[in-house]
Order: sequence, then C-alpha cells, then structure tokens
Amino acid sequence: MQQNMETVSQQNAAPLLPTAKKQRSRRGLTWGSSSLLVILLLYFVAIAYPLFWMVMNSLKESSEIFSDSWALPTQWLFENYVTAWEQGISAYFLNSVIVTSLTCFLTVLLSALGAYGLTRFSFRGKRLVLILILGGLMLSPQVSLIPLYKLIQSLGLFNTYWALIIPYVAYRLPFTVLLIRAHFLTIPKEIEEAAYMDGCSSFSVFTRIFLPLSTPILLTSALLTAYFSWNEFLFSIIFIDDNKLKTIPSGLMAFRDMLQTDWGVLLAGLTISALPIILLFLFMQKYFVRGLTSGGIKG
Repeated sequence: MQQNMETVSQQNAAPLLPTAKKQRSRRGLTWGSSSLLVILLLYFVAIAYPLFWMVMNSLKESSEIFSDSWALPTQWLFENYVTAWEQGISAYFLNSVIVTSLTCFLTVLLSALGAYGLTRFSFRGKRLVLILILGGLMLSPQVSLIPLYKLIQSLGLFNTYWALIIPYVAYRLPFTVLLIRAHFLTIPKEIEEAAYMDGCSSFSVFTRIFLPLSTPILLTSALLTAYFSWNEFLFSIIFIDDNKLKTIPSGLMAFRDMLQTDWGVLLAGLTISALPIILLFLFMQKYFVRGLTSGGIKG
C-alpha cells in the first residue's frame, strides 16, 4: 500500500518538473526582455532629447533661450525657419544635396564594381589589393589634409564641388567595398553559372543579377555615405571659400556673429540640416537592417 502511494505521488510530481522549468525560463526571458527594454529606452532618451531641445529652442528668441532654455516656447516663432531659409540655408541645402547625391552615386557604383571583381575574378595581386583596401580604413582624413589641399589646388579643383566629392568618395570606398563584398560572397555561384549558360556577359551578370539581389546592401552603403558627406565639416570649410558653393555644415558658420548671434535662427538652420538624414533613415531603416545583416554569413 505504501509503495502504491509513493508511485502515485511520483507520477503526480513528474509533470510538475517541466512546468517549473518552463516558469523559470519564462521569468528569465521576462527579466531579460525588461532589462533590454530599459536600456533601449535610456538610449532613445539620450539621443532624442538633444534633438527635442534643439527643435524647441529653434522656436524661441535668443533672450528666451538664455533665460530658460529647458522650457517650452512662450511664443512659437516659426518665422525663424523662414529667416534661416532666406538667409542662405536654401543655397547651402542645394549644395549639400548636389555633393551628397554625386558622392553616394559614385561611391556605391565604384564599390559595387570593385566588390564584384574581388569576389568573382581571380587575378595576380588580389590578396594585396584586399590588404590595401583594409589599410584604407586606417587612413585618417586629418592626416592627409595638407597634401590633399595641395593636390586639389594643383588640379584646379579648389572652390568646386569636385573638391569635396572626390575626397568623400576616396575615403568612403574602403568601407563600402568591404561591406558590399561580404554580401556578394553570399550569392550562390550556381545563379552566375546559369546566367553564363544563357549567354550573359560578366557585365550583364553584374547588372542583371548581382545588383538586383543586393538592393538592401547598396541602399545601406548609400545611406552611410550620405550620412558622412552631408555632415562632413573639415573639408567643406578648407576646400571651399566661395560662399555660393558652401554646404550646410560650413554655411551655418555664417550665422554666427562676433557681436550678436540670433540663436533661434541658428538652431532653426541646424534643425533643417538634420531633418533630411533623419527622414532618410526612417524611410530606409528596413533596408538598412537587412543590409547590415545580409553579409554576416561569409567574410
């Protein structure tokens, strides 16, 4: 009788063990998810609050900014944006669009061609080329500023759009080549061989197969390049002297005066300059995430 009771109790306790383990695992997942959520919220606040502060103060007068910069505007001065646009932001904005668009197009095109050659062709010195590209990631723009300045002057590119576009493309190529190359390595060779059997040339395979299959990584490269070229400041103040050709980062320096600065208008100009990149990332974040994760299988 006692043995029967022990058997029944063991049978009743057996199903409880997996349930307890499941409850512990669920608690662990809950704690982990909650901790991750708190960290992400703190990270969001750290990034979003300065942007919110900039937008709020761009709608105030300078005196109100200095008196209480943390409060909401007592009078919403949307005309600060109109003033900033009319004082030169419109021209700086157009120059930034031209420089950024050409930089993104040339960088993505040349990087895709270089990555295609490195992944699908065998040639002597291929490993050396790859090492040189990796070495380009370690080259700082500030180190080469003086020789680059002399080179641009000797080529007659000073005070032109190309004085910014060519250095931007050169300094973004190493990273984007490696990024696109990592994705090209994941494309099956069977697709390429089938295209060759159908009579496609190497360039046709590149344009009809590799580029359509690599849309996320190409858009990711374009987005990262746009972020760099749109916000670049050092080259834009050194290689461009003509106020008509200045981009937004260097053009905003004209809004500061030694005696008096309208900080509301200046912050309005900063808001206008930040808005395109923020909107671009919001609309392309799906492709951005897919592009960063697509090349994680092979390197």
